[in-house]
Amino acid sequence: MTTEEVLLAQKDFLFPAVFHYFKEPLVVSHAKDQYVWDADGNQYLDFFGGIVTVSVGHCNEQVNAKVHAQIDRLEHVSTLFVNEPQVLLAKRLAELTPGGALRKSFFTNSGTEANEVAILAARCYTGSTDIIALRHSYHGRSSATMGLTGQAPWKLGPPQAGITHALNAYCYRCPFGLTYPSCGVKCATDVEEVIRTTTSGRVAGLIAEPIQGVGGFITPPKEYFPIVAEIVRRYGGVFIADEVQTAWGRTGSKWFGIEHWGVTPDIITSAKGLGNGLPIGVTIARPEVADALKGTTISTFGGNPVVTTAAKAVIDYIDEQNILRNTEETGRYLRERLLDLQEKHPLIGDVRGMGLLQAIELVEDRVTKVPASAATLRVIELARENRILIGKGGLNGNVIRLSPPMNIARTDVDEFIVRLDRCLSGAVQR
Repeated sequence: MTTEEVLLAQKDFLFPAVFHYFKEPLVVSHAKDQYVWDADGNQYLDFFGGIVTVSVGHCNEQVNAKVHAQIDRLEHVSTLFVNEPQVLLAKRLAELTPGGALRKSFFTNSGTEANEVAILAARCYTGSTDIIALRHSYHGRSSATMGLTGQAPWKLGPPQAGITHALNAYCYRCPFGLTYPSCGVKCATDVEEVIRTTTSGRVAGLIAEPIQGVGGFITPPKEYFPIVAEIVRRYGGVFIADEVQTAWGRTGSKWFGIEHWGVTPDIITSAKGLGNGLPIGVTIARPEVADALKGTTISTFGGNPVVTTAAKAVIDYIDEQNILRNTEETGRYLRERLLDLQEKHPLIGDVRGMGLLQAIELVEDRVTKVPASAATLRVIELARENRILIGKGGLNGNVIRLSPPMNIARTDVDEFIVRLDRCLSGAVQR
């Protein structure tokens, strides 16, 4: 099919709610390592990785070789039967969790499903229904996870009962108008006030992304999670770390993002980078929490032998190739180059993130911090012209999100910065 034929079919046969970054949707043909090609043969340097999903490069040969072998051996059985790839992956995950405390896994197909399982497990374990989520958060596309999500643009349908949103740690736009660290991390201590005034006083848990993804890679200070985890546990709840975007070394040096805050969650959810593009979700919990989820349940495609083979192959590749170190070092280099761009372009108000999860927030004026939403859209369109793929986020749509494959090199960063520099200059001139 030609590009025009694909676009016409897309318009005729797919739901119009499907979201695209560009005015004219980009038709992707194929990809390899850090590059993506469109249907017209144009090559793009991918610095978004399919929304923080391509963790070890497009069509990674080492991962795909194991997938190819498994697909000819056993393709599907459902959770009604046990299969070796699922068990081997679950055992490996138990070895990687913070302190080895989270040992039991439930496999699904996406981060949305993983978060659904986590909320259900928290409620079964505690006997409470009240869940605390954070403003600016994003937790999925089901009714329940849209209820958890703290951004109006990503919520459809009525509010969900039993969910309260606390303030997040958005230091660049502090909701209290304070400045870190003299603020005393009030956003964290305020969680107790939220529990005491908007819930029954006994909660099932708090769910939070270590770094808020769709929110614009909002990164809390080091004190935030130790404070909120202690508060929620004191009021009877469990702490759920939504690691759909931050796990598997994405934040540098650690397997899980929450480890940077020195906190061990009771439940971890993840997806995306674990499958390097294949659909997988996982909820990992302390044994006592997992065992509280009783009754008959299945996941038809959860724990699929092909996908769990891919996931373990991804973890093995990250381990064998020392990708955590590369994410830390190359991520630090990317951050330095973004700070250089900030000095050059007044359009950049903030640079934030960890490892190869970095963002720049664009503003019309650094003093007023008025979101430069229109300029951000121009940067996105110019990125296409300059053959780079980048993400967009933030409640005001003014944050550029960067999450390239974790095995990129400094030379890739250098080339990307040159092209992004042109985009930022062009966005102001137009």
